[in-house]
Amino acid sequence: MLNANTILLKIKEMYRIAFFFFLIVFSINNVIARNDGISNKKRAQIKAYFEALRNGSLRPIVPDCTLGYSNIQKYRNEVWKLWTEVNTAEENNLFECIRPLEKSDTISWLIPDSLELHARMTSYVGTKGDIAEKKWPLFLYLHGSGPKAQEWATGLKLCQRFDDAPSVYFIPRIPNEGEYYRWWQRGKQYIWEKLLRQAMMSGKIDPNRLYVFGISEGGYGSQRLASYYADYWAAAGPMAGGEPLINAPVENCGNIGFSLLTGSKDDGFYRNRLTTYTHEAFDSLEKVYNEGFVHRIELIPGAGHGIDYSPTTPWLKEFERNPYPKFFVWENFDMDGRYRDGFYNLQIVERSDTSMGSRTRYIMKIEHNTVYLSVDVVTYQTSEMDSIWGIPLKFNKSYQKAQLGKLILYLSDNLVNLEKPVRIILNDKVVYNGKLKANLHSLINSCTLFSDPYRLYPVSVEVDIEELCHKKE
Repeated sequence: MLNANTILLKIKEMYRIAFFFFLIVFSINNVIARNDGISNKKRAQIKAYFEALRNGSLRPIVPDCTLGYSNIQKYRNEVWKLWTEVNTAEENNLFECIRPLEKSDTISWLIPDSLELHARMTSYVGTKGDIAEKKWPLFLYLHGSGPKAQEWATGLKLCQRFDDAPSVYFIPRIPNEGEYYRWWQRGKQYIWEKLLRQAMMSGKIDPNRLYVFGISEGGYGSQRLASYYADYWAAAGPMAGGEPLINAPVENCGNIGFSLLTGSKDDGFYRNRLTTYTHEAFDSLEKVYNEGFVHRIELIPGAGHGIDYSPTTPWLKEFERNPYPKFFVWENFDMDGRYRDGFYNLQIVERSDTSMGSRTRYIMKIEHNTVYLSVDVVTYQTSEMDSIWGIPLKFNKSYQKAQLGKLILYLSDNLVNLEKPVRIILNDKVVYNGKLKANLHSLINSCTLFSDPYRLYPVSVEVDIEELCHKKE
């Protein structure tokens, strides 16, 4: 029989073995957590936040913690993974299984009645050419304003012939016809943002090779979309169009390729004249800023509204987006009464212009580790008006330093050296000067703002412009 001392020793030995086993398990879990870059608890919190955001329910507080520079990429990868899990499950991503364009399926997305009544966007989606390991470039094609069934069918035939393979095409049919239905209206914005979000999350589309182009009414639409969503496109190619530039500020297109081809005799709604004004504006900005604003804008000699459409996509496909430009100009204009909340690495918390239809210009330039920001309220004055239709054709713009507004500047190691002090100067006043701390909160907020795997920023600085204006040097 075992005596009491022997039993006690065996009990102690069992506890010691259990304790060592616990240490081993704890160490393994810690290693796994470190390799994943994020704890299970934080992962659940982030996913719950994304689900609440997706469902439109009351959002919990954004999970946060300070990040070391060495684990930023691990956290970035994990945040993006959780974002795609939540949103892909909800949306049934259209790029999951796509066929060649000549055998393409159609998909149909309902537009909420609050944006456009009785509207459903039906689109052809398909591939051209073969691709092995690379991701596909995506082309969004917008048709003209004739009978929509005919225009849509013609678009499918044209797109199959364009020389841009390998590629994926999204060819929508406008939901409603008539004078008041346009590609740039807010119901269609709902679709474009859904398309961009799904392309970014698909894993099959190259986020840096997204293109928009169109013909006639689609030319007008693609010119507006080029300016409005310029931070997503690699290049844009309106054809047989020509918008008054108040509808599509050229300033926003400084980091994308821009092609505009119009017939020299295409004088309907002054398309040839407005194309010339667009050319002049690009040339002027290219000289002023001495960088960016790459463009090919031509009036095709002797041509009317019908031109050769084939040169556009071969030119577009040579461009790749730079998601981290160290210089950009952004005029935040409303499209169908709706403003963007962000552009490249800026988020607008409160606009500096106070009325609908007014707008603000933001200029960002980074040199070494200093970020220069300029924020100005923009005023338009019509300098040329069409006497027949009452169309404003040309404008003079003036600028006044903003006195109001709040913005968030996001930064990453692609823009500055985060391990060194960063200086931020807005309208000639120092906003920040010192080392910046990376945090989970910034990664999550920039993820929800842009839904872009390249724009998950670990650092952010909020600036109150009114407060800054009253700050004494």
